[in-house]
Amino acid sequence: MGQIALEGMEFFAFHGFYDEEQKIGNKYGIDLIIEADLRRAAESDDLHETVNYEVLYALALEEMKIPARLLEHLGHRIIDKIYERFPFVQSVKINVYKFNPPLGGICKWAKVTLEEAR
Repeated sequence: MGQIALEGMEFFAFHGFYDEEQKIGNKYGIDLIIEADLRRAAESDDLHETVNYEVLYALALEEMKIPARLLEHLGHRIIDKIYERFPFVQSVKINVYKFNPPLGGICKWAKVTLEEAR
């Protein structure tokens, strides 16, 4: 088994429980940690035998364009897309951050972590 991670991806998107959040938008962050058997890629040096970082980023970007009320829902959608595109992936862990959440005080981010294994 091996691990591939994309950490610190940032997006501007229109998610949030409150209608106002979905109108004005906010900055969001995503970390992805993927576990898969990477032996074939290591031996072959072939991009098609592994998880392509560019494709991972594109999957996250596409889901970020579709508004969600909850970070949990957004994270789950991204996990589903990763499993759909890369059937050999064994597990996915995702952190979804909302920067400066509207809490009435100072908070750098709110974060939801989801992890699913096959």
